[in-house]
Amino acid sequence: QVQLVESGGGLVQPGGSLRLSCAASGNIFSISAMVWYRQAPGKQRELVAAITSGGNTNYADSVKGRFTISRDNAKNTVYLQMNSLKPEDTAVYYCNLPPDPSTGWGGFWGQGTQVTVSS
Repeated sequence: QVQLVESGGGLVQPGGSLRLSCAASGNIFSISAMVWYRQAPGKQRELVAAITSGGNTNYADSVKGRFTISRDNAKNTVYLQMNSLKPEDTAVYYCNLPPDPSTGWGGFWGQGTQVTVSS
């Protein structure tokens, strides 16, 4: 079992920045892809950014150029740096360790952290 704990959410004005963190338990972090999702009220959960074990990244079109995903394997932590925040970025942000495509193992979620962008 893997536990994921997000932190760093809060209230920020439009144009501001936040950095989310997701700390993972266990010793499998360094070989796992990690993903950030978000869910706004009344909307489906959507993928925001992903990073492979080798550091390759992928972003939703809506956050490209504004958000940066990174990882520190020594700390078992993945980060989401969010700049130039917009009101439409308001959502609960979730950290996810996706299922391994070969073994199916994985599929763990954090509890979520609220991000509110408002003046």
